Amino acid sequence: MDKVKNIVKQNFTAYLEQKGYRKTPERYAILEEIYAHPGHFSVETLFQKMSDKNYRVSKATLYNTLELLLECELVVKHTYKNEMAHYERAENKHHEHLICTLCNRVEEFADDRLEEVLKTVGEKYNFEIHQNMWYVYGICKNCKLKMKKKTENSL
Repeated sequence: MDKVKNIVKQNFTAYLEQKGYRKTPERYAILEEIYAHPGHFSVETLFQKMSDKNYRVSKATLYNTLELLLECELVVKHTYKNEMAHYERAENKHHEHLICTLCNRVEEFADDRLEEVLKTVGEKYNFEIHQNMWYVYGICKNCKLKMKKKTENSL
C-alpha cells in the first residue's frame, strides 16, 4: 500500500506543479487520510477523522482539496439519491454500488457479467466506453430483517 500512496502523492504533486497550485501540508494530510482508509466518506466524516488526529483543517480547505483531487482523478465523487456527496479513492478496481433506500448503507460489488453487457452495448452502438457507474437502489438485508421483525411483532 505504501507504493500506491507514493505514486498517488507523486501524481498529486505533479498536478499541483503543472497547475501552479501551492503544495501545502494540509493538502497532503488530506490526501494521506483519504488513502489511509478504504471505502466511501463524506466531507463530514473526513473532517471528523482529521479533527480526531488534531489536524487543523477547515471544511473549506477540505472542499477545495477534494475538488483538486477530483480534477486530477485521484478521488471519485458519488451523489446518491437525495444524499450529500460521498467520495472514494480512485482505484483501478471496477465495482458497482448497492444503496439501501432505508438506511443509506452503500455496499460495493463487482460482477464480470456487467462488463460483458457493457462491451456488447458498446459494440452494438459503436461506442467506446471509458467509464461507467452503476447505482442499484433497494433494501439491504439488515433493513429487511428489521421490517420482518416489526411485522411479526405487530401480529
